Amino acid sequence: MKPAPFKYFAPTALEEALALLAEYGDEARPLAGGQSLVPAMNFRLARPEVLVDLNRVPELFFVSEASGELRLGAMTRQRELERHALVAQHAPLLRETAPHIAHPQIRNRGTVGGSLAHADPAAELPAVMVALGARFRLQSAAGERWVAAEAFYEDVFTTTLEPEEMLVEVAVPPLPARSGWAFQEVARRHGDFALVGVAAVVSLDEQERCRDARIVLLSVGGGPVRAEQAAQVLAGQKPETKLVEEAARVAAEEDIDPPDDLHATAGYRRHLARVLTRRALTEAFTRAGNAD
Repeated sequence: MKPAPFKYFAPTALEEALALLAEYGDEARPLAGGQSLVPAMNFRLARPEVLVDLNRVPELFFVSEASGELRLGAMTRQRELERHALVAQHAPLLRETAPHIAHPQIRNRGTVGGSLAHADPAAELPAVMVALGARFRLQSAAGERWVAAEAFYEDVFTTTLEPEEMLVEVAVPPLPARSGWAFQEVARRHGDFALVGVAAVVSLDEQERCRDARIVLLSVGGGPVRAEQAAQVLAGQKPETKLVEEAARVAAEEDIDPPDDLHATAGYRRHLARVLTRRALTEAFTRAGNAD
């Protein structure tokens, strides 16, 4: 298949790109890495009348640190998540997750902002950003706003982005003291979309009790699903084996409502969610306990 006809623009400045989105509105789509949009266009599942190519906009390519936060430009390639020293220092969960994203050839081209804005419920980065408490800067020709990652996702392939807006930057806050993290997923083959995945970020107080736990699952709903009831099981408690197992059970049986589809039954997804949540929490609490 070939895509339907479209107009193509390749702006060289962010202001120019935003002006094009303002001019064409619903008819326009930003083109980042193209790893999701281009195949959809070739199959004519997506038919934008205008493509605004962001690959020549230098303001969107950066990895930096500001006020203790990790800052990522929307056009940061996914490969940078596993290679950049600042990512390893400020957000090791991102580095740990990156090798699970598709294949190296995809990560060489795919972008952080593109994956986040595409909002595939089986994608790793949206769930990890929610677990990390990240914020997204959305910008249009009329102005900008910051949105929490958790509030950004509404449903399958649906976000709070307005037609003239673009995700331009991600801010990842520093982890609290005595924090741990982990990512777990199961896919049929390495590089395939996960049947279920779990991102966990936890922290301990001075008495070795759980001060906070953010458990986020992917591929079990319309977007990243935060297991809040499971987190409540852990709150204020010492994360002993039986407690972690109970939190994993609650996550799988009460926090999610996974779909039945051709890839897996809902029952199998619940089973995976329970096993992966237990593994992720165990690893995250171990890291928190070993933190300086």
